Amino acid sequence: MPVTHLRWGNDALSLLLLLDPTGPARLLAAGDVASLPDPEHEPEHCAGLTRRALPLVEVQTAGSGRLGTSGKRHVDGAVARGLRYTGHEEERVRLDGMGVRTLRVRMADEATGLHVTAAYSLRDESAVLRAEAHVENRGALPVTLEYVSSFVLSNLARPLPDSERWEDGLTLWLAANPWSGEFRWSRATLAERGLHDVGMVPFGQTGSKNRIAVTSTGSWSSSEHLPMGCLENPATGRALVWQIEHNGSWHAELGDRFGDVYLALSGPTDREHQWRRPLGPGEAFRTVPVSVGLVPNGGFEAAIAAMTDHRRVTRRPHPDQAHLPVVFNDFMNSLMGEPSTEALLPLVDAAAAVGAEYFCIDAGWYDTEPPGSVGPGGVPGWWDAVGEWTESHTRFPGGLTEVVDRIRAAGMVPGLWLEPEVVGIRSPVAATLPDEAFFRRDGVRLVEWGRHQLDLRHPAARAHLDAVVDRLVHDYGVGYLKLDYNIDIGPGTDGPEGTDSPGDGLLGHNRAYLDWLDGLLDRHPTLVVESCAAGGSRTDHAVLSRLPIHSVTDQQDFRLLPAVAAAAPTAVTPEQGAIWAYPLPAHTHAELGMVMVSALLGRVHLSGRPDLLTQDQLTVVRRALDTYKTYRHLLPGATPRWPLGLPGWRDGWLALGLTAADQTTLLALWRRDGAPSAATVPLPWIPEQQRPRALFQSGPQPTLDWDRSGRALRVVLPAERSAVLVAFAPNEKE
Repeated sequence: MPVTHLRWGNDALSLLLLLDPTGPARLLAAGDVASLPDPEHEPEHCAGLTRRALPLVEVQTAGSGRLGTSGKRHVDGAVARGLRYTGHEEERVRLDGMGVRTLRVRMADEATGLHVTAAYSLRDESAVLRAEAHVENRGALPVTLEYVSSFVLSNLARPLPDSERWEDGLTLWLAANPWSGEFRWSRATLAERGLHDVGMVPFGQTGSKNRIAVTSTGSWSSSEHLPMGCLENPATGRALVWQIEHNGSWHAELGDRFGDVYLALSGPTDREHQWRRPLGPGEAFRTVPVSVGLVPNGGFEAAIAAMTDHRRVTRRPHPDQAHLPVVFNDFMNSLMGEPSTEALLPLVDAAAAVGAEYFCIDAGWYDTEPPGSVGPGGVPGWWDAVGEWTESHTRFPGGLTEVVDRIRAAGMVPGLWLEPEVVGIRSPVAATLPDEAFFRRDGVRLVEWGRHQLDLRHPAARAHLDAVVDRLVHDYGVGYLKLDYNIDIGPGTDGPEGTDSPGDGLLGHNRAYLDWLDGLLDRHPTLVVESCAAGGSRTDHAVLSRLPIHSVTDQQDFRLLPAVAAAAPTAVTPEQGAIWAYPLPAHTHAELGMVMVSALLGRVHLSGRPDLLTQDQLTVVRRALDTYKTYRHLLPGATPRWPLGLPGWRDGWLALGLTAADQTTLLALWRRDGAPSAATVPLPWIPEQQRPRALFQSGPQPTLDWDRSGRALRVVLPAERSAVLVAFAPNEKE
C-alpha cells in the first residue's frame, strides 16, 4: 500500500489523515473543510505537519516506555511508534433522523501483537467529533497497558501567523469546579499556564518536555476541574473545545512538540490514576469516549454552542426534557435532612399552592435516629447507617404513604432521595452483602466517611439496588428519584476477584454504574431520575447523557448562587441544569427576585420555606413560577450567551442570555453587593427593531433603555441583591 492522505468529515468539521503502511496513521489537521491544507498542492506544508503529528492513538505498555524523549508526557510511546496502518472503513447510517458517519482506522504492532483502532463519529452538519480507541491483543503473550489515548491532535498552532509565538497566540480556558462554587472558568495564554517555547527544537530536541496537565482521580469526575477545556485563538475566534465523557478518572494534557502544540485526552492512566490493564491473548480494551468541537470563529461562546448541540443529540430521550416540571425539594435551606410527617405536610400544601409540579422528599426519610442527632464528621446520625432504604416509622408514624398520598392529592408527582452507591458501615446491608460486592484494596473493604462503596460489577450489588428502586416505584408510586453521591472513594478497587489495578477496578465500576442507569430507565422509562453528587462533583456527559436533570451545586447563599447559575450552561444544557430557588421569610422583595431569577433560566429546584412566607412573598414566588411556565418550552433548543463575559466569583453584575430557536432571547441580569446601580450590556445579536420587556422582577422597578443602533441595553436596578429577567421576542418590536 502506498502512503495516502484521507479527507474525512463534513463541511463544518473535517480531518486530514496520513495513512502510511510503514508507520502509524496520523491526524495532520482538523477544522472546517475550507481550512484544511491540500496535500497535492501543498506537499511541503503537509510534510511539516507530518513531522509534528502524533499517531492517531498513543499507547504505552509496561516494558516499552517512550522513544526520543522522557518526562511525564503521554506521547512518543514506543508501541505507538511501532504501529503500522493496515486499513480503514467508513460507514454512514441514519440515527434519530440524522445522518451519522463513522471512520475506523486500523493499525497493528507486530512486536506486541496489539491491534489498535481509532474510531471517529460525526453527525451531519455538526462541528463536534466523538472519538474513542479500541485495543486488542492478537499476540501470543500478555501485554499490560499503562496508557491509551482516546483522542490525540497535533499542529494546534497551525493557523497562527509565522510571526506569532504559539505560547502567546493561543489561550486556554479551564474550569476549576469547587464544591458550591462550580464552573470557575479562567483564560490564560499557554505561557501563563507554564508552557513555553524553550528554543530547543533547532538543536534536535522535541520540545520543552513540559506539559499543561489537568487530571481527576477518583469517583467524583468534576470535584476539582470540569472534564473539559477550550483552546482559543483570540485574534481570529478559532476555538477547539473538548469534553471527556466519563464518570470517573480522566486526564487531559497539552504540550509542545517540534515547534507546535498537541492535545491528548484519555480516561485513567498508570501515572496519574494507578490504572493498568493486562490484556491476555484475545482480550480487548476500549477507551472512554471524548468529544472535540472546532469552530472557525466566535471563540469560546461559539464552541460551547456547538458542544451544547452535541450534548442534546447524544442524550437519551426522556419525556421530562419536553415538560421541564418545577420540582420542590425539601432539603436546601429547608428541612436539611430532617423530614417528618409533621414537617412535610405544610410544605406539601405550600409547594402546590405556588405551582410546584413534583415534590421530592430528600435525605432523612429512612432515618431512625432521634431528630437532630449528629454522627461522624458532624453529619446527621443516619450518615453511616444508610443502605436499606426503608422508611422511618418514628418520623412517619402513619407511614410514608401518608405524605406521598398528600403529595399526589395536591396534584404533584412524589419523589424520593436516594444515595444508591454507598452502604453505611452500621447498615445491616453491610453484613448481608458479600465482601466482593464492595470496593476493596488488598482484601480489605474501603471506608470513606463512614461508608462502603458498592462495586456494581458484582451481581449481588446490582441486584440489591434493582430491588430497592423497583420496590420504591411499586410501593410508593414515585415518579422521581434523586440519585446523590456524597463520597469520593479514591483511585479505585482491586475488584471482586482481587486482581484489578485500582484504576481499572474503578473504571469497571464506572461503566457498570452507567449500565445500571440504562437498565433502570429501560424498566421505568417515565421515571424522572436526577443526577447529583455533592452538588456538581459528577458533572460529566457520561451521566448527563443518560439522566434528564442534574443538580449543579449545593450553594446555600443566594448572594453567591448567581455566579454558579450564570456559568452552568457551559457544562450542562439549560433544560437539565437544576438551580436552587430557596425563598425564606427573611428575604426582602428585591432579594426574592434574585433568589428566583437565579433558577429561571434552568430547571427550577424550589426549596426554602414557602410554608412560612407572607402572602406578599408567596405572590412573588408564584408569579416567578407562572412566568417560567410561559417560556420553559423554549429552553430545550436555546443557545447560551454571556454578554458580560463568563461570571467571575465576585463580579458585581452578571448576565446570562439564552437565545431560542424562534430567536427569542431571555436575559437574566443580577446586581450584587457593592455593584453600581446601572450597567450597559452589549447584545449585538439582537435585531434593532426588537424591544426589551421585563418578564419578572421583584422589588424596586428596573429601568431598561435599549440603544437600537448600538445594540446595547442600559439597565438600572435600584436595589443591591436584586435581579431581572428580560425578554427580547420577535413579536415585540418598535
